[in-house]
Amino acid sequence: MKPLPKISEAEYEVMKVIWNYAPINTNEITERLTRTTDWSPKTIQTLIKRLVNKGVLTYEKQSRVFVYTPLFSQKDYIGQESHSFLDRFYNGSMTSMLTAFLDSDQLTAAEIDTLQMLLSRNSKKGGR
Repeated sequence: MKPLPKISEAEYEVMKVIWNYAPINTNEITERLTRTTDWSPKTIQTLIKRLVNKGVLTYEKQSRVFVYTPLFSQKDYIGQESHSFLDRFYNGSMTSMLTAFLDSDQLTAAEIDTLQMLLSRNSKKGGR
């Protein structure tokens, strides 16, 4: 799969709304984001335009409004960003990352139990 475009934190906030409600028009995006951010409608429109220019969104004009649809899923984007994070900070090693979290007491007992269950279930399926 071809790498997805990089998007900023602000653009990601816009995308979360679009992923949850697509197809969605400009007014609906603006209404939802002005409830949860202090962004002006002009800022939101600028972010939407950037996402279109990056090839993240497509749109069609319906009457007098633009309706937006994402060109890839949130799951695909999160998967790419997770791999990028692992590569950048842990040389691609999940073991190194988990060791760092365990060594710094970043995981609760419940999280460790959940990880053990997931690892056990995955190994029964034959792993990766």
